[in-house]
Amino acid sequence: MVDVQGTVEDGFEPVRDAFAANFAERGERGAAVAVYRDGRKVVDLWGGTKDGDARPGDEAAAPWEPGTAQIVRSATKGVAATVPLLLHQRGLLDLDAPVGTYWPEFKAAGKDRVLVRHLLAHRAGLPVLDTPLTPAQAVDGVSGPAAVAAQAPAWTPGTDHGYHAQTYSWLLGELVLRVTGRTLGTWVAEEISGPLGLDLWIGLPEEARARVGRLAPVEAPPRPAAAGLRVRPKKTVADAYADPASLTSRAFGAISPAPDENSDAYRAGELPASSGIATAPALARAYAALIGPVDGHARLFAPATLTLARTEESAGPDRTLLVTTRFGLGFMLHGAASPLLGPGSFGHPGRGGALAFADPESGVAFGYVTNGMQRNVTADPRAQALVRALANVVG
Repeated sequence: MVDVQGTVEDGFEPVRDAFAANFAERGERGAAVAVYRDGRKVVDLWGGTKDGDARPGDEAAAPWEPGTAQIVRSATKGVAATVPLLLHQRGLLDLDAPVGTYWPEFKAAGKDRVLVRHLLAHRAGLPVLDTPLTPAQAVDGVSGPAAVAAQAPAWTPGTDHGYHAQTYSWLLGELVLRVTGRTLGTWVAEEISGPLGLDLWIGLPEEARARVGRLAPVEAPPRPAAAGLRVRPKKTVADAYADPASLTSRAFGAISPAPDENSDAYRAGELPASSGIATAPALARAYAALIGPVDGHARLFAPATLTLARTEESAGPDRTLLVTTRFGLGFMLHGAASPLLGPGSFGHPGRGGALAFADPESGVAFGYVTNGMQRNVTADPRAQALVRALANVVG
């Protein structure tokens, strides 16, 4: 049995029970979950081992501690999307302007009519690269933007949507750089993480390296421990991942060979689609700050910006993921593929486990990070068990 550490306020004990059950029933190695409600932290739990390749109960393994951070993969996308929305809120970025207005080289190969909102809503037609980048090229700050600027769209931009699994990094990163003169990771550090006191980075600084645990693959649990979710993909989806010529396989393979996510080089790289590193409380606090004041800090999103974040821009069969997905401007919305707390929730999961979101109607913000990467993309049994327990608490 794993000794779950941390605190929960009265009434939130079901979240702790679900968290403990993740270790006992759902293959958890090391993880943390945090919840804010109305700007106040009400859940802060952690347990297991710091490194995913060590098993709970191994006395030689370093334990997960309160400040342990992890790569959160695509949960980074929600944090990254905050940046262009805040730039729009400040009058520095027009969501309906062509991307080429800010980034002239992007107009190549028939992309002159791609709008900023198309990038955020996965409608730009650019989920794949004809020539994948090496891991070193992916993080050099030059090769990725050049590749997506030269790439021809896979469909007419604006007419359909397909998850931009990796290319989202270079699309958003370069746009923010062109508008602000700062990298997206620097902008987050100076404008969000710093002021709010968040242990959250897109581009890990050297002084924080020792706090980050190692990721490792783990098996997904069988039903019923899978929390009612499909834990093996449909045959059509599995076939698409296995087919190197498919849009699905090519989108996730835009960096090839696959990078070592535990390497210092990858963690220091600023990949707004996938390499963000955070603690669970930092993710929850970041989302709490989007929807309301936190510890004297004014809310980040004005009401109009909050509406933009969670107004449906894309919905239906996803050309990349081959399931039905819903997106606002940069955020995944509540739906069958990625259940959140309720219809008004917005956030983003990370492939393999992580999840962060806010639900303005209940005043809830949620963050979950794990070092055990299960084979899922949009919904993880462990995260969903926590979300269901939270839903029972907040009604």
